[in-house]
Amino acid sequence: MISANEYFDGNVKSLGYESATGKSTLGVMEAGTYEFATSLHETMNVVEGEMTVLLPGSSDWVTYKAGEAYEIEANQKFQVKVSGQTSYLCQYK
Repeated sequence: MISANEYFDGNVKSLGYESATGKSTLGVMEAGTYEFATSLHETMNVVEGEMTVLLPGSSDWVTYKAGEAYEIEANQKFQVKVSGQTSYLCQYK
């Protein structure tokens, strides 16, 4: 089954699904700054565009471009800035 999710007044939208490798969401973010919270370990893969991210425990913002990924442990908060539409694949463990 595919689930549709919408956050931040429709500025972040994703489709959730489960495959043989586990749960994932495929989504798009509009330009903006967002704070997310995790309940599971996440691997965020940037598909198109770029994300500038402030990971938990870090004071440095790091930019991830298409083809790059970063990981966040469960039960953490992190911040993301995008300057234009950016697509992602988020995989959960």
